[in-house]
Amino acid sequence: MISSVLIANRGEIASRIIRTARRIGVRTIAIYAPVDARLPCVQEADVAVCVEAATPRETYLGMERILETALDTRAEAIHPGYGFLSENAEFAEAVRGAGLVWIGAPPAAIRSMGLKDAAKERMIAAGVPVTPGYLGADQSPAVLRGQSEQIGYPVLIKAVAGGGGKGMRRVELASQFDNALESCRREALAAFGDDRVLIEKYVLNPRHIEVQVFGDQHRHIVHLFERDCSLQRRHQKVIEEAPAPGMDGETRRTVCEAAVRAAAAVDYEGAGTIEFIADGSEGLRSDRIWFMEMNTRLQVEHPVTEAITGQDLVEWQFRVASGEPLPLTQDQLAINGWAIEARLYAENPSAGFLPATGVAKHFSLPTDVRIDSGIAEGNEVTAFYDPMIAKIIAHGPNRNAAARKLESACGSIEVWPLKTNASFLTAALASAAYLSGEVDTGFIERHATELIARSDPPTEAQQAAARSLISSSPDQPWSALVGFRANAAVHSEIWLQIAGSDYAVALNDTSVQAHVATVDHEQVVFCRGGAWTFAAQRYDQHAGDGAAYSASGAIVSPMPGRVVSVEVVEGDRVLKGAKLVVVEAMKMEHSLMAPFDGVVTELRTAVGDQITEGAMLIRVVEAED
Repeated sequence: MISSVLIANRGEIASRIIRTARRIGVRTIAIYAPVDARLPCVQEADVAVCVEAATPRETYLGMERILETALDTRAEAIHPGYGFLSENAEFAEAVRGAGLVWIGAPPAAIRSMGLKDAAKERMIAAGVPVTPGYLGADQSPAVLRGQSEQIGYPVLIKAVAGGGGKGMRRVELASQFDNALESCRREALAAFGDDRVLIEKYVLNPRHIEVQVFGDQHRHIVHLFERDCSLQRRHQKVIEEAPAPGMDGETRRTVCEAAVRAAAAVDYEGAGTIEFIADGSEGLRSDRIWFMEMNTRLQVEHPVTEAITGQDLVEWQFRVASGEPLPLTQDQLAINGWAIEARLYAENPSAGFLPATGVAKHFSLPTDVRIDSGIAEGNEVTAFYDPMIAKIIAHGPNRNAAARKLESACGSIEVWPLKTNASFLTAALASAAYLSGEVDTGFIERHATELIARSDPPTEAQQAAARSLISSSPDQPWSALVGFRANAAVHSEIWLQIAGSDYAVALNDTSVQAHVATVDHEQVVFCRGGAWTFAAQRYDQHAGDGAAYSASGAIVSPMPGRVVSVEVVEGDRVLKGAKLVVVEAMKMEHSLMAPFDGVVTELRTAVGDQITEGAMLIRVVEAED
């Protein structure tokens, strides 16, 4: 077994590798950019070395510096994680050339599968079904346009050297082809230094199905079943699960056997993923699933496969790289239950899922599910790296159980003031469409309106905020409760501001799934993955006989009592000091006066009403000149 490893990566995957390495007795060395000095992976490693570069991102791409650090720290192996240099054949060769163990795919396999056109040609030769398309060497616009017309629109233009959704354009009509081709090539050249493209038939109801494969140095290859990664935005995965919904035994056998043939065709070693695209318009069928590409590395979503098989794929990587045979044969592998993973991103779903940056001053993740996190409370998320900050993984006996468990977990995520997609994940996992198995790559776009949270806090958040105010300041006018009576309903109404807007909250005695925390002297309520600051309404005590009014003009009762007179109606213009309502309490009458010149915009009481202390009765808005 390898005795020590340098992890040429950061964040969540670095911590993930360290966790397994520690369990099996492997010494770990972390490298880090100065901006990452406080990340958990830096603190968790046995040795941590700061590697400066022109930009923080280049720290994890600087091949020479990484190799120097590995040799200086007497590392025996290098694990690249995923992303960065994980699929760089030149780096893999350099690692081996330095006498170190490369915990990854063989350089030849990386090269074979790195270019999509060559990979597809190899798959065709191996008998693996591929998507109809054009892989030719002639890259002239006229030929590409003609091939697209023969294939039939819509088509997908894809960069030959692409990945991660870059260099990819969907074309619906022939008239759109030239502009899409130019844009795709420009993006591909900037991202990969290669502007060659291929053309594929665009599948109208696509599902992203991938198969986990593993090979060893003894030419053994197995699959660890499939995953469904169809829930994506901008070609980036958001929610993944294993096994795939609606996958029958025959289709599973066909696609998994095809994946093993694909890996064998390149003499594969280590962890890899064969990605397929399926036409889901008639459910999953063995004759409607085609090879798309191979990822010659460990995948972000590998935990769901670990959950259903009971295996540690990182440990498998260490053992295979050490020359050991695969830990299990194909016959010894089986599916147990269902697992779903949600990616927690620092991003703003309501702004088109744009990445967010900032410090996670409050950071609390659930404890009853698996968490693979890249940051801790107090860490800063910068613009230098991918915005994924954690993965939440739930396992259950069936899909519904796993989804419900993960929904609850995502709903309990608390991050502030950094924006995340936690509320979006919670809504997606709870949606009827998702629970019914309606998953394809258009799911998020199709259901965006219902999944992207509105700015208004849910009722549970309002209740939690109001109750927090009561418990923290019981002597304030907005916090009074009705007198106790056995089995009586609670009718107290509290006015507060949440995220800058006024809310009248009628307290009730139901339980709520929400939590309140103080962050930098701000009160924040967390509910269903969302977060809102809140505060009591600002009240002045200058409106007649002790009446109170808020900055928004809400006139509230200073005591419990009975309304004996209402002097205005909605729409009335009133002058400062004008009598609005008379309340009788303890055999005394109290007049509530207008706090300023204005207009009565809301009347919420009538003669004879029994009211509680703090109840909002009237709203007056300042009159415009």
